[in-house]
Amino acid sequence: MNTGFLNTIVFGETDMNYPNDTQDLNLSKKGNIPFENVDYYLDLFAHIKYYRQKAGITQEELANRTGLSRPFISSLESKKEPRGLSMESFFLICHALNVPPVKFFEPLP
Repeated sequence: MNTGFLNTIVFGETDMNYPNDTQDLNLSKKGNIPFENVDYYLDLFAHIKYYRQKAGITQEELANRTGLSRPFISSLESKKEPRGLSMESFFLICHALNVPPVKFFEPLP
């Protein structure tokens, strides 16, 4: 099983062997996420926005429920500067939205 994507998402590992022409984007202060994985992050963040809006709550309310900051929630939902997301923050968001984690990896309705 190829665990490269999972390792990047969970551990922020970027020492995997990618072709020399792969570009990296600096997406967080903790390290680079390989450019080819940015689409996965953007898809995950689109799911966060979708389920937040479906729940009828604001970014501020989601921030209050998770203990994360509103600017952090906003930055996740923004496509301008994608960033990394820790598994702990992801699970906090899942719990606050009352959505099982697996739903974030299924196609949006």
